[in-house]
Amino acid sequence: MILRKRAPTHRGIALPIETPRLVLRDFRAGDVEDVHAYASREDVARYMIWGPNTPTQSREAVEGFLEDQRRRPRIAYDLAITLKGGGEVVGGAGLSIVDRANRLGDLGYVLHPDFWGFGIAAEAARALLDAGFRELGLRRIVASCDQRNKASARVMERIGMRREGAFRQSKFIQGDWRDEYLYAILAEEFLS
Repeated sequence: MILRKRAPTHRGIALPIETPRLVLRDFRAGDVEDVHAYASREDVARYMIWGPNTPTQSREAVEGFLEDQRRRPRIAYDLAITLKGGGEVVGGAGLSIVDRANRLGDLGYVLHPDFWGFGIAAEAARALLDAGFRELGLRRIVASCDQRNKASARVMERIGMRREGAFRQSKFIQGDWRDEYLYAILAEEFLS
């Protein structure tokens, strides 16, 4: 269950987003150390298009999130995942509007390994799907993962996304061609 404090506006996502265990909020300048704690790790960055980050790269990533927060209309919602009652950033989840005319969004998430396997990524991703469909009025949300990233594929399947494609050598990442899966879900599927 997702707890919403404001009525949908279709102009933006009402933040913070609270779920039973999490608070998803905009990143803050003071989050750099928490972000670097996961973004600098090889086991986290292995399937990502970034990293492992240097301290400078983690700081620049947070600065980029802060810049995106100021853009109007806002099209990128890169949010800090925090545990209720804690405040420490344990990961990030993002939803970007990639095609406003066709109401298409793109979803992503990352967690510190200490929090893998507890359903946190699925809970955060589900909250962003809900916000994307109800508040942004999106029609379709997609997500992709490296084909070797079985845990990420399971998260997408757990939240109701359907695998729509398998792409061979579709991205050149960290000096290597990567195969990826594409997942998607429609508003009518999620909201029914």
